[in-house]
Amino acid sequence: MRHPVVVDDVAELVDRVWRSDAAGMLGALSRRLGDFDRAEEALSDALAEALKRWPDEGVPDSPAGWLVTTGWRKALDRLRRDAVGREKVARVAAEPPPEPGVDDRLATIFACCHPDLAEPARVALTLYAAGGLSTAEIAAAFLVPLPTMAQRLSRAKRQLRERDIRFEVPEPHEYAARLPAVLAVIYLIFNEGYLSSGRSAQRRELAREGVELARQLATLLPREPEVAGLTALLELHHARAATRFDSWGRIVLLEDQDRRQWDEAAMAQAALRLRGAIRQGRPGPYQVRAGIAALHAFAVSYEATNWADVRSLYDRLYALDPSPIVLLNRAVATRFTDSPAAALAEVDALADQLKGYHLWHAARADLLARLDRPAEALAAAEQALELATNPAERELMSRRVGELRQ
Repeated sequence: MRHPVVVDDVAELVDRVWRSDAAGMLGALSRRLGDFDRAEEALSDALAEALKRWPDEGVPDSPAGWLVTTGWRKALDRLRRDAVGREKVARVAAEPPPEPGVDDRLATIFACCHPDLAEPARVALTLYAAGGLSTAEIAAAFLVPLPTMAQRLSRAKRQLRERDIRFEVPEPHEYAARLPAVLAVIYLIFNEGYLSSGRSAQRRELAREGVELARQLATLLPREPEVAGLTALLELHHARAATRFDSWGRIVLLEDQDRRQWDEAAMAQAALRLRGAIRQGRPGPYQVRAGIAALHAFAVSYEATNWADVRSLYDRLYALDPSPIVLLNRAVATRFTDSPAAALAEVDALADQLKGYHLWHAARADLLARLDRPAEALAAAEQALELATNPAERELMSRRVGELRQ
């Protein structure tokens, strides 16, 4: 059955369909064709076809299925016209069109994370192809400008093409070489859903997908402690999802959340999983992050959190993952273990690395206010507001600016 649609709404509808299942559509075509570039070109053609045909013909019952089927036909047409691809036509043309969602998403992620690509490019390309994130969202996740990420994705796709790397699921003995990138992809998929960098404050379906992907990976690789660590980390964060926003869609900070509404069963499951990972004696950054999340989850209140242990775990995490974001988060614990002045000194030491990051300015605003330096706190809060892209974070910083102006 076809459903009529107003011409002005077509572009928005196509965009919504693309955003809702881009990963499933790209994954389905890429794995069948063995070529990510061809799959992307085919889907681009299909999207253009939808913009032309849906206003007159109506919207199909399964828009994503229509796009994949149309993209499949477009791909076959391109192969027939391409001398290099003609020998492939006989094999793929006899097969039925792929369906989005039929292929395992986790297998698609493994297929994307080819070891011949540098890890940052590998992770970025996988987020695009298998995670369904836009170039802007991936740029925000990596804290790099949009043009930089666009070039990185373009370069990764060009390398796949030039090296004739097939887009296919690896054999089990190849998993280990791809696992670090797979873990990073699942973590970033969850983070984008947990607090979106785009137009929505959060994308709960993406966060749930991140948790489910981690659990599938834990089932596939039960003896990998970092897989268990990542899964526990996401489960602990997801256990308090119901309290992170109020009824108006505004962010509720951890210190103000109603801990009685946290999912205690999920937290207990995550803690059990984390203990099993630690017993294996192979520590890694995801296990340490999960340990920090557990200290927050099981504290009776924000103030009663064992901040000394939190800070110690951040020190351990920095040794494993020397990132300025780790040091910024550690400074929150320093405020409790030492003083706001000591925390501010730690934050200010990161200026060269994080001055373009809104949460660095937000942290400075909070610490400066606690040190009774209102003018500087206001300037920092205004800068955080200017840099923030998530609507809920912008609303939070707007409120903070208003309070500091009073």
